Amino acid sequence: MIAALMQRLASWETFLAVMALGLLAYAVVAVPNFTSAFNLSQAAAGVSEKALLALPLVLLIIAREIDLSIASILALTSVVLGILVQAGTPLLVAIPLVLLAGVAAGAFNGLLVTRLDLPSLVVTLGTLAMFRGVGYILLGSGSVNQFPDALTNLGIDDVPGTQVPWTVVPFLVLAPLFAIVLQHTPTGRRIYALGGNPDAALYAGVRGRRLRFMLFVVSGLVCALAGIVFTARLANSRANNALGFELDVITIALLGGVSVFGGRGKLTGVLWALVLVATLRNVLGLLQVGGDAQGIAIGLLLIGSLLLSNTAERLFDRVRTRRLLDAGLTLDQPSTSGITRP
Repeated sequence: MIAALMQRLASWETFLAVMALGLLAYAVVAVPNFTSAFNLSQAAAGVSEKALLALPLVLLIIAREIDLSIASILALTSVVLGILVQAGTPLLVAIPLVLLAGVAAGAFNGLLVTRLDLPSLVVTLGTLAMFRGVGYILLGSGSVNQFPDALTNLGIDDVPGTQVPWTVVPFLVLAPLFAIVLQHTPTGRRIYALGGNPDAALYAGVRGRRLRFMLFVVSGLVCALAGIVFTARLANSRANNALGFELDVITIALLGGVSVFGGRGKLTGVLWALVLVATLRNVLGLLQVGGDAQGIAIGLLLIGSLLLSNTAERLFDRVRTRRLLDAGLTLDQPSTSGITRP
Protein backbone atom coordinates (compact mmCIF):
# COMPACT_ATOMS: atom_id res chain seq x y z
CA MET A 1 0.00 0.00 0.00
CA ILE A 2 2.85 2.38 0.84
CA ALA A 3 4.51 1.69 -2.50
CA ALA A 4 1.21 2.30 -4.33
CA LEU A 5 0.75 5.58 -2.43
CA MET A 6 4.30 6.68 -3.28
CA GLN A 7 3.74 5.83 -6.93
CA ARG A 8 0.51 7.80 -6.91
CA LEU A 9 2.21 10.80 -5.33
CA ALA A 10 5.03 10.54 -7.86
CA SER A 11 2.61 10.57 -10.81
CA TRP A 12 2.87 13.32 -13.38
CA GLU A 13 -0.71 14.51 -12.79
CA THR A 14 -0.04 14.92 -9.07
CA PHE A 15 3.18 16.78 -9.80
CA LEU A 16 1.36 19.19 -12.12
CA ALA A 17 -1.45 19.67 -9.63
CA VAL A 18 1.03 20.58 -6.89
CA MET A 19 2.77 23.06 -9.20
CA ALA A 20 -0.51 24.64 -10.32
CA LEU A 21 -1.92 24.90 -6.80
CA GLY A 22 1.38 26.28 -5.52
CA LEU A 23 1.40 28.98 -8.20
CA LEU A 24 -2.24 29.81 -7.46
CA ALA A 25 -1.46 30.12 -3.76
CA TYR A 26 1.46 32.44 -4.51
CA ALA A 27 -0.70 34.57 -6.82
CA VAL A 28 -3.48 34.88 -4.25
CA VAL A 29 -1.06 36.05 -1.58
CA ALA A 30 1.52 38.09 -3.51
CA VAL A 31 0.02 39.35 -6.79
CA PRO A 32 -2.20 42.44 -6.60
CA ASN A 33 -5.68 42.17 -8.16
CA PHE A 34 -5.23 38.49 -9.02
CA THR A 35 -8.31 37.44 -7.04
CA SER A 36 -10.57 40.15 -8.47
CA ALA A 37 -13.61 38.77 -10.26
CA PHE A 38 -12.76 40.79 -13.38
CA ASN A 39 -9.22 39.40 -13.60
CA LEU A 40 -10.26 35.78 -13.08
CA SER A 41 -13.02 36.14 -15.67
CA GLN A 42 -10.64 37.68 -18.20
CA ALA A 43 -7.99 35.04 -17.52
CA ALA A 44 -10.49 32.26 -18.18
CA ALA A 45 -11.77 33.96 -21.34
CA GLY A 46 -8.23 34.49 -22.61
CA VAL A 47 -7.45 30.79 -22.56
CA SER A 48 -10.77 29.66 -24.07
CA GLU A 49 -9.52 29.02 -27.60
CA LYS A 50 -6.29 27.31 -26.56
CA ALA A 51 -8.24 25.02 -24.24
CA LEU A 52 -10.51 24.02 -27.11
CA LEU A 53 -7.59 23.46 -29.49
CA ALA A 54 -5.87 21.22 -26.94
CA LEU A 55 -8.72 18.68 -26.85
CA PRO A 56 -8.39 17.20 -30.37
CA LEU A 57 -4.63 17.68 -30.39
CA VAL A 58 -4.28 15.42 -27.34
CA LEU A 59 -6.16 12.63 -29.12
CA LEU A 60 -4.02 13.02 -32.23
CA ILE A 61 -0.74 12.93 -30.32
CA ILE A 62 -1.84 9.85 -28.37
CA ALA A 63 -2.62 8.24 -31.74
CA ARG A 64 0.96 9.08 -32.83
CA GLU A 65 -0.10 11.95 -35.10
CA ILE A 66 0.03 15.74 -34.82
CA ASP A 67 -1.77 18.75 -36.26
CA LEU A 68 0.36 21.88 -36.52
CA SER A 69 -2.33 23.68 -38.54
CA ILE A 70 -4.83 24.09 -35.68
CA ALA A 71 -4.25 27.84 -35.27
CA SER A 72 -4.34 28.36 -39.04
CA ILE A 73 -7.69 26.57 -39.28
CA LEU A 74 -8.92 28.83 -36.47
CA ALA A 75 -7.79 31.89 -38.45
CA LEU A 76 -9.28 30.62 -41.73
CA THR A 77 -12.67 29.87 -40.16
CA SER A 78 -12.61 33.26 -38.45
CA VAL A 79 -12.08 34.85 -41.89
CA VAL A 80 -14.93 32.77 -43.35
CA LEU A 81 -17.22 33.92 -40.54
CA GLY A 82 -16.26 37.55 -41.11
CA ILE A 83 -16.86 37.34 -44.86
CA LEU A 84 -20.24 35.66 -44.40
CA VAL A 85 -21.38 38.23 -41.84
CA GLN A 86 -20.11 41.05 -44.04
CA ALA A 87 -22.18 39.64 -46.91
CA GLY A 88 -25.31 39.77 -44.75
CA THR A 89 -25.59 36.04 -44.00
CA PRO A 90 -27.64 35.35 -40.85
CA LEU A 91 -25.68 33.84 -37.95
CA LEU A 92 -27.92 30.75 -37.95
CA VAL A 93 -26.64 30.04 -41.47
CA ALA A 94 -23.11 31.40 -41.13
CA ILE A 95 -22.10 29.35 -38.07
CA PRO A 96 -22.92 25.92 -39.62
CA LEU A 97 -21.05 26.97 -42.77
CA VAL A 98 -18.02 27.95 -40.66
CA LEU A 99 -18.12 24.58 -38.90
CA LEU A 100 -18.29 22.84 -42.28
CA ALA A 101 -15.25 24.83 -43.41
CA GLY A 102 -13.36 23.52 -40.38
CA VAL A 103 -14.46 19.96 -41.14
CA ALA A 104 -13.26 20.38 -44.74
CA ALA A 105 -9.85 21.63 -43.57
CA GLY A 106 -9.50 18.73 -41.14
CA ALA A 107 -10.61 16.24 -43.79
CA PHE A 108 -8.01 17.65 -46.19
CA ASN A 109 -5.29 17.00 -43.60
CA GLY A 110 -6.69 13.56 -42.89
CA LEU A 111 -6.83 12.53 -46.54
CA LEU A 112 -3.22 13.52 -47.16
CA VAL A 113 -2.10 11.56 -44.09
CA THR A 114 -4.24 8.44 -44.43
CA ARG A 115 -4.63 8.06 -48.19
CA LEU A 116 -1.23 9.22 -49.37
CA ASP A 117 0.63 7.93 -46.31
CA LEU A 118 2.35 11.28 -45.76
CA PRO A 119 3.71 12.13 -42.30
CA SER A 120 1.26 14.32 -40.40
CA LEU A 121 4.12 16.51 -39.19
CA VAL A 122 5.03 17.43 -42.77
CA VAL A 123 1.44 17.66 -44.00
CA THR A 124 0.22 19.97 -41.26
CA LEU A 125 3.40 22.04 -41.41
CA GLY A 126 2.46 22.72 -45.02
CA THR A 127 -1.22 23.38 -44.34
CA LEU A 128 -0.23 25.63 -41.43
CA ALA A 129 0.98 28.09 -44.07
CA MET A 130 -1.58 27.14 -46.69
CA PHE A 131 -4.74 27.67 -44.62
CA ARG A 132 -3.53 31.02 -43.34
CA GLY A 133 -2.56 31.96 -46.92
CA VAL A 134 -6.10 31.14 -48.06
CA GLY A 135 -7.35 33.48 -45.34
CA TYR A 136 -5.17 36.27 -46.75
CA ILE A 137 -6.48 35.56 -50.27
CA LEU A 138 -10.09 35.76 -49.07
CA LEU A 139 -9.79 38.85 -46.87
CA GLY A 140 -6.41 40.35 -47.64
CA SER A 141 -4.62 42.24 -44.89
CA GLY A 142 -7.83 43.92 -43.75
CA SER A 143 -10.31 42.80 -41.13
CA VAL A 144 -14.01 42.60 -40.36
CA ASN A 145 -15.02 44.35 -37.14
CA GLN A 146 -18.80 44.64 -37.39
CA PHE A 147 -20.69 41.63 -36.06
CA PRO A 148 -24.23 41.06 -34.79
CA ASP A 149 -24.83 41.74 -31.10
CA ALA A 150 -25.72 38.10 -30.53
CA LEU A 151 -22.15 37.11 -31.40
CA THR A 152 -20.30 39.92 -29.64
CA ASN A 153 -22.40 39.49 -26.50
CA LEU A 154 -21.27 35.86 -26.43
CA GLY A 155 -17.70 37.10 -26.42
CA ILE A 156 -18.00 39.64 -23.59
CA ASP A 157 -20.82 38.47 -21.32
CA ASP A 158 -20.74 36.03 -18.41
CA VAL A 159 -23.13 33.20 -17.68
CA PRO A 160 -25.99 34.82 -15.73
CA GLY A 161 -25.40 34.78 -12.00
CA THR A 162 -21.75 33.78 -12.30
CA GLN A 163 -18.36 35.20 -13.27
CA VAL A 164 -17.88 32.43 -15.87
CA PRO A 165 -17.51 33.90 -19.38
CA TRP A 166 -19.64 32.37 -22.11
CA THR A 167 -16.51 31.75 -24.18
CA VAL A 168 -15.41 29.06 -21.71
CA VAL A 169 -18.70 27.15 -21.89
CA PRO A 170 -17.88 25.23 -25.12
CA PHE A 171 -14.71 23.89 -23.48
CA LEU A 172 -16.55 23.02 -20.26
CA VAL A 173 -19.06 21.03 -22.32
CA LEU A 174 -16.59 19.28 -24.62
CA ALA A 175 -13.81 18.46 -22.12
CA PRO A 176 -15.86 15.84 -20.18
CA LEU A 177 -17.04 14.31 -23.46
CA PHE A 178 -13.49 13.99 -24.76
CA ALA A 179 -12.34 12.53 -21.43
CA ILE A 180 -15.14 9.94 -21.42
CA VAL A 181 -14.43 8.93 -25.02
CA LEU A 182 -10.69 8.64 -24.37
CA GLN A 183 -10.82 6.82 -21.03
CA HIS A 184 -14.06 4.83 -21.03
CA THR A 185 -15.01 3.81 -24.57
CA PRO A 186 -13.75 1.31 -27.15
CA THR A 187 -12.80 4.25 -29.37
CA GLY A 188 -10.46 5.54 -26.68
CA ARG A 189 -8.85 2.12 -26.31
CA ARG A 190 -8.33 1.99 -30.07
CA ILE A 191 -6.66 5.41 -29.98
CA TYR A 192 -4.24 4.22 -27.28
CA ALA A 193 -3.60 0.97 -29.15
CA LEU A 194 -2.96 2.80 -32.40
CA GLY A 195 -0.46 5.12 -30.77
CA GLY A 196 1.20 2.46 -28.64
CA ASN A 197 1.82 -0.09 -31.38
CA PRO A 198 0.26 0.55 -34.82
CA ASP A 199 1.19 -2.93 -36.14
CA ALA A 200 -0.36 -4.71 -33.16
CA ALA A 201 -3.45 -2.50 -33.42
CA LEU A 202 -3.80 -3.48 -37.09
CA TYR A 203 -3.68 -7.19 -36.28
CA ALA A 204 -6.18 -6.59 -33.47
CA GLY A 205 -8.68 -5.25 -35.99
CA VAL A 206 -8.31 -1.51 -35.39
CA ARG A 207 -9.08 0.43 -38.55
CA GLY A 208 -6.17 2.78 -38.24
CA ARG A 209 -6.73 4.81 -41.40
CA ARG A 210 -10.38 5.44 -40.66
CA LEU A 211 -9.72 6.33 -37.02
CA ARG A 212 -6.90 8.75 -37.83
CA PHE A 213 -8.99 10.39 -40.55
CA MET A 214 -11.85 10.93 -38.11
CA LEU A 215 -9.47 12.43 -35.55
CA PHE A 216 -8.32 15.00 -38.11
CA VAL A 217 -11.94 15.78 -39.00
CA VAL A 218 -12.80 16.28 -35.33
CA SER A 219 -9.73 18.50 -35.00
CA GLY A 220 -10.95 20.69 -37.85
CA LEU A 221 -14.43 20.91 -36.37
CA VAL A 222 -13.20 21.95 -32.92
CA CYS A 223 -10.77 24.44 -34.48
CA ALA A 224 -13.70 26.03 -36.31
CA LEU A 225 -15.59 26.27 -33.02
CA ALA A 226 -12.52 27.92 -31.50
CA GLY A 227 -12.48 30.30 -34.47
CA ILE A 228 -16.06 31.35 -33.70
CA VAL A 229 -15.21 31.85 -30.03
CA PHE A 230 -12.10 33.86 -30.89
CA THR A 231 -14.01 36.09 -33.31
CA ALA A 232 -16.78 36.67 -30.78
CA ARG A 233 -14.35 37.51 -27.98
CA LEU A 234 -12.30 40.04 -29.96
CA ALA A 235 -15.05 41.15 -32.39
CA ASN A 236 -12.40 40.86 -35.07
CA SER A 237 -11.90 38.63 -38.08
CA ARG A 238 -8.56 38.66 -39.88
CA ALA A 239 -6.09 36.22 -41.41
CA ASN A 240 -3.42 36.62 -38.72
CA ASN A 241 -5.70 35.74 -35.82
CA ALA A 242 -4.27 33.26 -33.29
CA LEU A 243 -0.77 33.57 -34.70
CA GLY A 244 1.55 31.24 -32.78
CA PHE A 245 -1.23 29.57 -30.78
CA GLU A 246 -0.14 26.12 -31.95
CA LEU A 247 3.10 26.39 -29.95
CA ASP A 248 1.26 27.14 -26.70
CA VAL A 249 -1.22 24.33 -27.30
CA ILE A 250 1.51 21.78 -28.07
CA THR A 251 3.36 22.93 -24.95
CA ILE A 252 0.22 22.41 -22.85
CA ALA A 253 -0.30 18.92 -24.30
CA LEU A 254 3.29 17.79 -23.74
CA LEU A 255 3.47 19.43 -20.32
CA GLY A 256 0.28 17.56 -19.48
CA GLY A 257 2.09 14.25 -19.84
CA VAL A 258 1.03 13.26 -23.37
CA SER A 259 3.86 11.27 -24.91
CA VAL A 260 5.17 12.65 -28.17
CA PHE A 261 5.73 9.01 -29.22
CA GLY A 262 2.04 8.20 -28.81
CA GLY A 263 0.10 5.70 -26.76
CA ARG A 264 0.23 7.55 -23.45
CA GLY A 265 -1.46 10.52 -21.84
CA LYS A 266 -4.60 11.65 -20.04
CA LEU A 267 -6.75 14.73 -20.26
CA THR A 268 -6.44 15.13 -16.48
CA GLY A 269 -2.79 16.06 -16.77
CA VAL A 270 -3.53 18.33 -19.73
CA LEU A 271 -6.17 20.20 -17.72
CA TRP A 272 -3.69 20.80 -14.89
CA ALA A 273 -1.12 21.96 -17.44
CA LEU A 274 -3.70 24.34 -18.88
CA VAL A 275 -4.38 25.79 -15.43
CA LEU A 276 -0.65 26.12 -14.79
CA VAL A 277 0.14 27.86 -18.09
CA ALA A 278 -2.92 30.15 -17.92
CA THR A 279 -2.12 31.15 -14.34
CA LEU A 280 1.53 31.78 -15.14
CA ARG A 281 0.65 34.00 -18.10
CA ASN A 282 -1.91 35.91 -16.05
CA VAL A 283 0.50 36.44 -13.15
CA LEU A 284 3.27 37.62 -15.46
CA GLY A 285 0.83 39.97 -17.17
CA LEU A 286 -0.25 41.47 -13.84
CA LEU A 287 3.42 41.94 -12.98
CA GLN A 288 3.90 43.91 -16.23
CA VAL A 289 6.00 41.22 -17.92
CA GLY A 290 5.84 41.39 -21.73
CA GLY A 291 4.62 38.72 -24.12
CA ASP A 292 8.09 37.69 -25.33
CA ALA A 293 9.29 37.19 -21.77
CA GLN A 294 6.13 35.19 -21.04
CA GLY A 295 6.99 32.89 -23.94
CA ILE A 296 10.47 32.36 -22.53
CA ALA A 297 8.97 31.57 -19.13
CA ILE A 298 6.57 29.01 -20.63
CA GLY A 299 9.43 27.32 -22.50
CA LEU A 300 11.58 27.18 -19.38
CA LEU A 301 8.61 25.81 -17.43
CA LEU A 302 8.21 22.96 -19.93
CA ILE A 303 11.91 22.07 -19.98
CA GLY A 304 12.38 22.46 -16.22
CA SER A 305 9.31 20.46 -15.26
CA LEU A 306 10.25 17.62 -17.62
CA LEU A 307 13.78 17.50 -16.20
CA LEU A 308 12.46 17.55 -12.64
CA SER A 309 9.90 14.87 -13.39
CA ASN A 310 12.47 12.58 -15.04
CA THR A 311 14.84 13.04 -12.08
CA ALA A 312 12.09 12.25 -9.58
CA GLU A 313 11.04 9.19 -11.57
CA ARG A 314 14.60 7.86 -11.67
CA LEU A 315 15.02 8.39 -7.93
CA PHE A 316 11.75 6.60 -7.29
CA ASP A 317 12.81 3.69 -9.49
CA ARG A 318 16.13 3.44 -7.63
CA VAL A 319 14.41 3.42 -4.25
CA ARG A 320 11.96 0.78 -5.41
CA THR A 321 14.76 -1.36 -6.90
CA ARG A 322 16.79 -1.06 -3.69
CA ARG A 323 13.82 -2.13 -1.61
CA LEU A 324 13.20 -5.12 -3.85
CA LEU A 325 16.87 -6.13 -3.61
CA ASP A 326 16.85 -5.74 0.16
CA ALA A 327 13.68 -7.80 0.39
CA GLY A 328 15.27 -10.48 -1.80
CA LEU A 329 18.38 -10.63 0.37
CA THR A 330 16.25 -10.87 3.48
CA LEU A 331 14.21 -13.70 2.04
CA ASP A 332 17.36 -15.56 0.98
CA GLN A 333 18.89 -15.50 4.48
CA PRO A 334 18.60 -18.85 6.34
CA SER A 335 16.40 -18.97 9.44
CA THR A 336 17.63 -20.14 12.82
CA SER A 337 16.03 -23.53 12.24
CA GLY A 338 18.21 -24.08 9.18
CA ILE A 339 15.24 -23.87 6.79
CA THR A 340 15.53 -21.26 4.05
CA ARG A 341 12.39 -19.20 3.43
CA PRO A 342 10.87 -19.64 -0.02
